[in-house]
Amino acid sequence: MDRIETHASGGCQCGAVRYHASAMLDTSHICHCRMCQKAAGNYFAALVGIPRDALTWTRGTPAVFKSSDPVARGFCRDCGTPLYYDYLESRHLSVTTGSLDDPARFPPKMQFGVEGRMPWFDTLPGLPQEGTTEETMRAQVGAIAATNHQHPDHDTENWPE
Repeated sequence: MDRIETHASGGCQCGAVRYHASAMLDTSHICHCRMCQKAAGNYFAALVGIPRDALTWTRGTPAVFKSSDPVARGFCRDCGTPLYYDYLESRHLSVTTGSLDDPARFPPKMQFGVEGRMPWFDTLPGLPQEGTTEETMRAQVGAIAATNHQHPDHDTENWPE
């Protein structure tokens, strides 16, 4: 695992929990195992490692669920956003890539837990694409934007502003 000195921030959907990383690990991956599926509420969990000494919680603290004796998973107790996977004996923990402010910076480089991968997973790129939210939900976009409670993808001094 290569340590990459960089700066990255992220947090939950409602903004109650925020974090900053001064370094990341070159471990961006997706895990298809059933435990990660349940924790993420999705077909897989996308994760990337942060050395423990490089992680700072800058607003709030995550709630924790021990999904097994050696593993803790952090999430926002207010909005439910999954925030991390922590194999307790490791020198790092893995944040959910989607909780990063700029998740595109950390594309997955490997897959784990392939025994739980959905049998149709490889067909996803071939599915029809309906377009952007602005195109497919034209009548609702204004109301959603006007009442958006989601924290922006950057650090804020106070939230809600």
